[in-house]
Amino acid sequence: MTLRYPLAAKQMGNHFAMTDVSSDLVFRRGKEVGKAVYQNRALSKAGISERLFAFLFSGLVYPQIWEDPDVDMEAMQLGEGHRIVTIASGGCNILAYLTRSPARIDAVDLNAAHIALNRMKLEAVRRLPSQGDLFRFFGAADTSHNSQAYDRFIAPHLDPVSRHYWERCNWRGRRRIGVFDRNFYQTGLLGLFIAMGHRTAKFFGVNPARMMEAGNIAEQRRFFNEELAPVFDKKLLKWATSRKASLFGLGIPPAQYDSLITSGDGTMASVLKARLEKLACDFPLENNYFAWQAFARRYPNPGEAALPAYLEKQNYDTIRGNIDRVAIHHANLIEFLAGKDAGTVDRFILLDAQDWMTDDQLNALWSEISRTASAGARVIFRTAAEPSLLPGRVSTSLLDQWDYQDEASREFSTRDRSAIYGGFHLYVKRAA
Repeated sequence: MTLRYPLAAKQMGNHFAMTDVSSDLVFRRGKEVGKAVYQNRALSKAGISERLFAFLFSGLVYPQIWEDPDVDMEAMQLGEGHRIVTIASGGCNILAYLTRSPARIDAVDLNAAHIALNRMKLEAVRRLPSQGDLFRFFGAADTSHNSQAYDRFIAPHLDPVSRHYWERCNWRGRRRIGVFDRNFYQTGLLGLFIAMGHRTAKFFGVNPARMMEAGNIAEQRRFFNEELAPVFDKKLLKWATSRKASLFGLGIPPAQYDSLITSGDGTMASVLKARLEKLACDFPLENNYFAWQAFARRYPNPGEAALPAYLEKQNYDTIRGNIDRVAIHHANLIEFLAGKDAGTVDRFILLDAQDWMTDDQLNALWSEISRTASAGARVIFRTAAEPSLLPGRVSTSLLDQWDYQDEASREFSTRDRSAIYGGFHLYVKRAA
């Protein structure tokens, strides 16, 4: 039986219209994600792997985003009046961008769970009574009354599809929104992947949470070198990470796995070791909330260390004042851009989505980006491997419209606190 909602609110510019959402992929698991991932025959080994990933990716993957919004905003030179198109993911980035008061943010995602999360975040900013309530909901772990706050302040204002997502019960009869009464960031594929990393380390006698005992970067590096690094040399770990499905919890599809493994010594264990080393050793813990999530499994408390921009008290009024500038779209990015007028987008944030794409998809995407980009527009994205993937794959006629900021890209890659990507890339539209 297919559950259908005949009408739901859809944002059109700054207005809302009613539209049929019966084909919403909340109830069509993996179909639209599959269109973006499938590159091989269904019954081939690679095809089966792709279809397993699409099925898993149709649920919640990223409870929080793992790209550094501070680096994003500096690279984009983000300011008032800018019109942004971004992939939504966990939504922390979107709310961070609002601190710079852009004119509009169009956030696009294929994943229905991410759409429900983003729409709920927007309503939480609008409806929760105070900044403290917002922090308790999205920043604190084990706040037992968050689901009650959802029922009272957020649920009455959610669109029907998102509300159904959060209020749907599991086999135990517990509503999905109940995860916010415990620790939301230990859920989703990413949360489960981090939990599995902790269990694996403990199997080899190492507790990753002890990283939080380090008082400075030197102690962080000592703990990594003496405790964490040797785990990646274990034969069992090397064998496990040689399977593409082992990284599905990071949201890494098979095609991106192939790109990622080109780094290091050719083994995935060496790649993961290098990325974890950057996360553990390159930034002080008090400045890196990504490391807190990886090692402490939570965000810092206010005053304990840096928080995501949208949870910092000093940004609350600005974000809440700008919240109506965001529109969330459940759509394919290329198709969404095709509906935009020429020259109407100033900033594009692609996250790592291009690592999934075929050459035809990349050319279709950059054709629409080049058409919709305003003069001086900026595009940022990340890649699993270090180099930009565009040269040799996207047509020269398209790339000739853009300047690649090589030195700046390397600098921003070094400063990205999330530490899991090989490269950060910045392109700027040339004058006509």
